[in-house]
Amino acid sequence: MKFKSYAAMQAGEALQPYEYDPGALAAEDVEVEVDYCGVCHSDLSMIDNEWGISTYPLIAGHEVIGRVVALGDSAKNKGLSLGQRVGIGWTAKSCEYCDACINGEQVNCVNNNVPTISNNGGFASHLRANWQWVIPLPENLDAATAGPLLCGGITVFKPLLMHNITATSRVGVIGIGGLGHMAIKLLRALGAEVTAFSSSPAKTETIKQMGADYVVNSRDPEALNKLAGQFDLIISTVAVDLDWQPYFQALAANGRFHTVGAVMKPFEVQAFNLILGDRGVTGSSTGSPGQLRSLLRLASRADIAPIVEYFPMSKINDALDHLRAGKAHYRIVLKADF
Repeated sequence: MKFKSYAAMQAGEALQPYEYDPGALAAEDVEVEVDYCGVCHSDLSMIDNEWGISTYPLIAGHEVIGRVVALGDSAKNKGLSLGQRVGIGWTAKSCEYCDACINGEQVNCVNNNVPTISNNGGFASHLRANWQWVIPLPENLDAATAGPLLCGGITVFKPLLMHNITATSRVGVIGIGGLGHMAIKLLRALGAEVTAFSSSPAKTETIKQMGADYVVNSRDPEALNKLAGQFDLIISTVAVDLDWQPYFQALAANGRFHTVGAVMKPFEVQAFNLILGDRGVTGSSTGSPGQLRSLLRLASRADIAPIVEYFPMSKINDALDHLRAGKAHYRIVLKADF
């Protein structure tokens, strides 16, 4: 059986219908029929080879919701069943035996960490992944909106786990877009005090409806300077260079500035902003299978759903152009219509 997909044949080109033979199902792998797939800016980066690691034909898509249709021989006793609703995020494979994998940090696997896109991703009728990266979907979680949780959601959830965020924490979020709006919803569910830093004052009421306690104009230096010494954690979701000094100064003692946005310029931080108060600068990528399962359980229990807009997968190039133009209303989800 051949899988149908939409693939980039060269960097920056419109995607084209593309069929490929996946070969025999590996013993550790699971085959999933795609129902929905979110569209992430990382998909554009890979399609356009912005990071210099893409190979073509390239089938992007790594926020997949679908159903199990086949199990490899070694995947049959791993708690998954035919017809089960599941999700697949950024990672499709890891070695399972390096120190990182043994310690539950499979996303940092040093031997065989294979992104879903490099393994042929979810802009397709079907895809495959190692069983541990095929995440069971809680029954009451909406399949149509769950996809973005598997990349954007886990990207902002992981810092909350790393820095032990609780109901007594004060957290700032820079950039209230596809990532930032999910960060606010997750922090609200944890009970933390949330301050949103946004360059769009017109979105203030909408951002508060998401769960932010305060909204600060990130283009107002005076407003930023008034926040010195307040935050246990500030998460930056933006991929553009800013004046970071006010944010470093806004950290409380032992506070952390944590970036998940792929800013290409080096951060400039004055040493005393870190030395005084034992502050730090950290970053992270996506999460482990265990963290993904925890996120989906929390989303199910707290009724957390990304704000999404839908396109049929047959209109995938329209969806990508919509994202490139900066017109996406937080997140885009494709509905498979092969």
